[in-house]
Amino acid sequence: MTTTDVQGSAGGLAPGRALRPRAKVLPEHARSHNRSLVLQTLYRSGRRSRADLARETGLTRVTVSDLVAELLTEGLVIELGQRESVRPGKPAVLLDIDRTAHQIVGVDLSDDDRFRGVVMDLDGRILARAEELLADGSAAAATGEAATVKVEALVDRLVAAATAPILGIGIGSPGVVDLSGTILTAPNLGWEAVPLQRRLAARTGLPVLVANDANAAALAEHTYGGAAGDMMLIRVGHGIGAGLLVAGALVYGSHFAAGEIGQVMVGTDRGLETTYDRDQVLEHWLSVPQLQRGIHEAEAAGADATPLLREAGQRLGIALAPVVGALNLSEIVLSGPTELLDGPLAEATVHTLRNRTMAQNHADLSLRMTTQGQDIVLRGAAVLVLSGRLGVS
Repeated sequence: MTTTDVQGSAGGLAPGRALRPRAKVLPEHARSHNRSLVLQTLYRSGRRSRADLARETGLTRVTVSDLVAELLTEGLVIELGQRESVRPGKPAVLLDIDRTAHQIVGVDLSDDDRFRGVVMDLDGRILARAEELLADGSAAAATGEAATVKVEALVDRLVAAATAPILGIGIGSPGVVDLSGTILTAPNLGWEAVPLQRRLAARTGLPVLVANDANAAALAEHTYGGAAGDMMLIRVGHGIGAGLLVAGALVYGSHFAAGEIGQVMVGTDRGLETTYDRDQVLEHWLSVPQLQRGIHEAEAAGADATPLLREAGQRLGIALAPVVGALNLSEIVLSGPTELLDGPLAEATVHTLRNRTMAQNHADLSLRMTTQGQDIVLRGAAVLVLSGRLGVS
């Protein structure tokens, strides 16, 4: 697979495409789909014979043998030796993805003071780390072209740190990102219409996939966090964004801005006819700087900060209730500082959601913190590459 195979189409991340193929498709789409089906089975289950793969995927043994031969030649799959068996006849040869043959570079551009990156193996284990500070000394944080140059410097360092061929480079960026990896707008970085995916692919000669950071985080929770069913991940930081998985596929929206809930008005304190007001949007109550500022002021006054956290949770519940009701989601995942989000804030969010939706339709709705911690976007960047290059997650 070449760099151009990934550029432009976003590989396995096309709108409506299920992240994990599970069945055969029409002949005109069959080869690439069936290839992903075999790789997905090995990636999630490992150590399977050709006969096992045929049985579990529903493909014919001839098709599986042809695909395995191709994958062996490409170095993506290896033979592990014969399975021990008490049955008569020649024992089956076990196969697996070659999990050490390639590495992945993942980059997270969502922190407000630095860009972070890692080199990972195919199972998402971190092998090396690097970061690039956005501000040097007392200088203002880099934006615009200066920020792009810092991304390039970080990627150069990570590529040099890899100890195996690089399968691809995955990047999670704040802002609105289209399917070609162009960052349409990222105000905090001063970016507008920045073709980051194309620029880095030309610089490195490697496949590059760029996506919104909240979408990358949702992919990480899907692949490594055991998220099941339809899920919305809320990423709380300097701003607020959400990644949404419905019917096993990412939701992008008509202008690639699905999940930009931070700018949704959740305050009707001045009446139902109130027009858009930045002081009434979700970020006014929920962003990390706002929460930290409010807690500091409460502590300085000797007051309890719990009411502030509860109000932030209530405002989040108000924003989420129509989405949960419209899509009948089964799971909400919060990603951000645990000390702020877990506890009173999360409890108030659940309480508000249950009060504002029909209980019998959402009785099994769960809200929890992510299991992926600070590295969630980095691990999601790895999934961008796995899905875009191999069709697995």
